[in-house]
Amino acid sequence: MLILLPPSEGKTPAAKGPSINWDSLSFPELNPYRAKVLDALGLVSAHEDALALLGVGASLKDDVERNTRLHVEPAAPAHQVYSGVLYDALGYNSMTPTQRRKANESILVVSALWGAIGFGDHVPAYRLSMGTALPDVGRLASYWKPQLTAALASRSEGELLVDCRSSTYAAAWAPPASQTVNVNVFSEANGKRTVVSHFAKHTRGELARHLLTRRGKAPASPEQLLKAATEMWTAEFVEGTARKPHALNIVLAG
Repeated sequence: MLILLPPSEGKTPAAKGPSINWDSLSFPELNPYRAKVLDALGLVSAHEDALALLGVGASLKDDVERNTRLHVEPAAPAHQVYSGVLYDALGYNSMTPTQRRKANESILVVSALWGAIGFGDHVPAYRLSMGTALPDVGRLASYWKPQLTAALASRSEGELLVDCRSSTYAAAWAPPASQTVNVNVFSEANGKRTVVSHFAKHTRGELARHLLTRRGKAPASPEQLLKAATEMWTAEFVEGTARKPHALNIVLAG
């Protein structure tokens, strides 16, 4: 089982420590592409109109300024750098050592800057969205798609892929539909069902935690994933097609 996560918008910078060691990152074949994005991000972030170019507000000025020195910024494990609703619900720090090891082995974060990294990979905090276009790179989802398709093929082969990414990050890599289950979250009240947006992050984080901490073997099929999900929630399975992934719909009481 592989759990695919998006990065958090907000990130927690490491207070101290060594800068990034490129050779230690998962999927080192992506390093030339990562370096190109990092250099382009540094140039854009040093521009007088950097906030507008990156589509962020004035409150994120310090984050954007940090983008100009990512080569020397302290790096920390991805599970420490990424924060926010999904990662709070995942609760890595409260896991046992065995559960943490399982999380490091099972979680991949699809990133606008790094392409894809493991949960234990050490990276600096940065500010960049997959929806951004950078000079000489272009739209990041389009830039990363062929690179991730090649780099992740062997890692994902034979695995059940539990896709908890948002649509913005899902656009950067479309894994084989037959082994992929997209996680959707709905709210239902008085017989009416609506799509949950912000709170879906929390539920996806809870699902990831449940899959990593529950007793027994990890789900190896969509049917086993549904069974695991119904241990905690009302859930239903929607079978996919040759080109469309399966779906796990978690239904919350409104």
